[in-house]
Amino acid sequence: MNDIIRPRRSALYMPGSNQRAMEKARNLPADVLILDLEDAVAPDEKVTARQQVFEEINRGGYGPREIVIRINGLDTEWHDEDLIAAATSKADAILLPKVEQASQVRAIANALPEGMDLWCMMETPLAILNAQEIASASSRTTCLVMGTSDLATELNALHTPHREPFTASLSLCLLAARAFGLVALDGVFLDLNDGPGFETACAQGRQFGFDGKTLIHPNQLSEANKAFAPSKGEISEAKIIISAFEQAKSEGKGIVVINGRLVENLHVAAARRLLSISDAIEAHEFTSS
Repeated sequence: MNDIIRPRRSALYMPGSNQRAMEKARNLPADVLILDLEDAVAPDEKVTARQQVFEEINRGGYGPREIVIRINGLDTEWHDEDLIAAATSKADAILLPKVEQASQVRAIANALPEGMDLWCMMETPLAILNAQEIASASSRTTCLVMGTSDLATELNALHTPHREPFTASLSLCLLAARAFGLVALDGVFLDLNDGPGFETACAQGRQFGFDGKTLIHPNQLSEANKAFAPSKGEISEAKIIISAFEQAKSEGKGIVVINGRLVENLHVAAARRLLSISDAIEAHEFTSS
């Protein structure tokens, strides 16, 4: 189980072939930067992208942002060299696309150095059906990332405003992630001209229980950071719950009722976690400035 609380409200994909974009990313308000060697890079640019990604990572300057490298899939000609290079870089984690089986997870995890995490893309029907075994395959796995674009293609599904075709897949992956203490990130929203639609998707992702959202453009950062951060009202309520519980405990009372609602240990634990997330966001934004 991953006990480290750090903000992952926004995870921005950055094409590894675009060195200028990776340079600008040092000043973007993203919690996570996913430097991409896979879908965002054309075949004839793969080798150059790999070199540029590792040069930029080794240069540093990304502050508290979590740096993740999405390597090419196991069945591609670029995978082996991507993995070797990524494992010797200063990245925080590797994102493996097209994961479908626990054996694939273990093979990659065994190739990673101490301190480097493994994130898994959940983007095929088989991956969704095997979510539990993928999530539990290795202690090095810390995050499941929804790949709803690829999943839509494989399901022959349509992108709808409320994403009804993906409800089962999103829920199964969230269940697997929570069962084994992993982070879960929602899939991308493709229409950059549909601001209200993106806002709805973020709100829905938060309602589902995702920790944050993967993004394709810096213009999406502000809304994602807002949607997946505790609100002032939530923070205030969490403080009230903790305070009332501690006072009742000191008075030897076994029951706490706030505004007619019974408060139990599980509510206190959730309130403490929410405040921890809020503190982590505040620390992240302070050190980013």
